[in-house]
Amino acid sequence: MPRLHLGAWVDSGVDFLQRHLTWLFDAISALVTGLYDGIDAVLSAPHPLLFAGILAVGAWWLRGLLAGLLAFAGLALIDSVDLWSDAMSTLSLVLVATLVTLVIAIPLGIWASRSDRVSAVLRPVLDFMQTMPAMVYLIPGIIFFGVGVVPGIIATIIFSLPPGVRMTELGIRQVDSDLVEAADAFGTTPRDTLVRVQLPLALPTIMAGINQVIMLGLSMVVIAGMVGGGGLGGAVYRAIGNVDIGLGFEAGISIVILAMYLDRMTGALGRHVSPLGRRALAKARSAATGAAKVWNHRPQPAYAVSGAVVLALVAGGLNTFAADDETGPAGAANIGKGRTVSVGYIPWDEGIASTFLWKELLERRGFKVDARQLEAGALYTGLAGGQLDFQTDAWLPVTHAQYWEKYGNKLEDLGSWYGPTSLELSVPSYMKDVRSLADLKGKSAQFKGRIIGIEPSAGAMSILKDKVLKEYGLEGEYQVVDGSTPGMLAELKRAYDKKEPVLAVLWSPHWAYSSYELTKLEDPKGAWGKGDGIHTLARKGFAADEPEVAEWLRSFKLTEEQLTGLEAKIQEIGKGKEQEAVRAWLTDHPEIDKLA
Repeated sequence: MPRLHLGAWVDSGVDFLQRHLTWLFDAISALVTGLYDGIDAVLSAPHPLLFAGILAVGAWWLRGLLAGLLAFAGLALIDSVDLWSDAMSTLSLVLVATLVTLVIAIPLGIWASRSDRVSAVLRPVLDFMQTMPAMVYLIPGIIFFGVGVVPGIIATIIFSLPPGVRMTELGIRQVDSDLVEAADAFGTTPRDTLVRVQLPLALPTIMAGINQVIMLGLSMVVIAGMVGGGGLGGAVYRAIGNVDIGLGFEAGISIVILAMYLDRMTGALGRHVSPLGRRALAKARSAATGAAKVWNHRPQPAYAVSGAVVLALVAGGLNTFAADDETGPAGAANIGKGRTVSVGYIPWDEGIASTFLWKELLERRGFKVDARQLEAGALYTGLAGGQLDFQTDAWLPVTHAQYWEKYGNKLEDLGSWYGPTSLELSVPSYMKDVRSLADLKGKSAQFKGRIIGIEPSAGAMSILKDKVLKEYGLEGEYQVVDGSTPGMLAELKRAYDKKEPVLAVLWSPHWAYSSYELTKLEDPKGAWGKGDGIHTLARKGFAADEPEVAEWLRSFKLTEEQLTGLEAKIQEIGKGKEQEAVRAWLTDHPEIDKLA
C-alpha cells in the first residue's frame, strides 16, 4: 500500500494557520492569559490559612461540619509543604479551563439534544477528541501559543470538552417526554420549555458532566507542567526530571486534595440545585440523630456567606497592611528594579547549575527571575516565540543543530561560556574488554541489549540513533532506552554499586566522572562529531531590551574546575536546594559574582 504522507499534510496545514491566523492566536492567548492572571490574583491575594478557612466554610455549608474540618486540614497541609502558591496556580488553570469548556460544551450539548443530525455529527468528533492521547494536544498548543500556561489551558479545554457536551445532551434527552409534551400543549415556547422544564430536570446529569470536566482538567495539570504551565504540574514535572521522590509525593498529594475538594463540592452543589436532590437532603437531615446530626450539621446560607465574607475581609486586611519583606538591593546594585527575566533550562546538570547561578546573580541585582524546566523542543519554541528571555545550555554547533537550523533566525547567540565539550557512551572501568565503540559489536548480551539514554529530545540521542549506531553496525543489536538524565544516572549508580555491566549516554564535563571510575568509549570513526561549545541563546530583541544583562552573559565564562565544582556542590546539598548550593559556592568564588 502506498505511503500516506499524513504527517506532511498536517505540517502544511499548521504552517498555513500560523501564516494567516496569527492575529487570532494572539487574541486567544491575550484573553486566556488575562482571565488566568485575574483569577490567580484573586486566589493568591488572601493569607493561605484564611483562604483555606473560606473554602472550608463552603464545604461546611454544602456537605456538613466534618467535610469543612477535613477540607481545612487538607488545604492547611498544602500550605505546610510550601506548595500553596503552586496549588492556587493549578486551581486557577482548572477554573479557567472549566469556565471556557462549559461556555462551549453546554450550548453544544443543548443543540445536539434538539437535533439528531447535529448529535450524529458531533459524536465521532467527540470520540476522536476523547481518545486522542492528551499529550498530543500540547504539540499544536506550543506551536500556536508558545510555552507557558496558555497551551496547557487550551489542551485542557480540548481534552475535557467531550464529557461536558455528552452529559448535557444526555441530561436533556432523559427528561420525560410527557412533561415536554404537556408544556407544549399549554402553549409554552420551545425556549421556555428548555429553560423552565428540561434544564432544571437535567441539572443533576449536567452537574455530573461539570464534575467530569473538572476532574479531567486536574488530570491534565501534570502534562501542562511539561510546557511551562507551572503550578503543581510543574512541581511534579520537576520531581520526575530530578527523580525527587519527596517533591513528587508532596505535589501529588496536593493534587489529590484539590481533586477531592472539587469533586465533593461539585457533587454536593449538584444535589443542592436539583429539586429531587434538595428533597433527599432534607429527608436525610431530619432522619439524622446523635453524632451523625452534629457532623452533618450545615449552617444556613446567610450564616455561611457572612462567615466567608468576614474571613475574606480579614484576609484582605492582612494582605493590605502586611509589611513587604521582599525588599530588593538598594542603590547601584538594584539595576533590575524588579523587572522579570524568564530563563528556561533542560534538566541537565550543567544547565541546572548555570541557570540557578544566573538566577542568584540577577536577583542580587534587583531582577525577578522566573526559571522554568522544559524539554528541549519546548525550550527552543519558547525562546523563538518570546515567552522566554534566555537559556544557558545550548550545545552548538553539533548537538543542538536541529533546533538552531529551525529557530536560529529568531534567536540571539550571546556566545559560548564553556568548551569544548564531548558526547560519548561510557561504561564502568571494571569492564576491561570494552574500550571503544567498535568493541560493542557482538556484546549486547552483556548489557541486556540496552543503551541507557536520556531525554528523547536531547541532541545526543538523535546523533546516537541516526549516526553512531549506524556507523558501527550496532543497529538492531542494541535498543536505546529513552528516559531522563536523572533516570540514567540512577541506573548507572545502581549497576555500578552491584558491579554490573551498564552502557550509558554521557557527556563531558559531568560530575559522574569524578564520582565513578568510568571509561569513555573511543570513537575512532568520529561519529559523535567535534566537541561543542555551551552557548547562551536569547530571544530576538533581548539584548536591546536588557543591554546590561546581555553584556554580562556575553562576558560570562567558567572553567571545567569551576563548573564541575558547582555541579558537585548542588549534588552535595541536595535536590530542591539548587540556589542554596549556588550561594555556598559563590562564597568560595567571589570572582564570578564580579563578572556580572
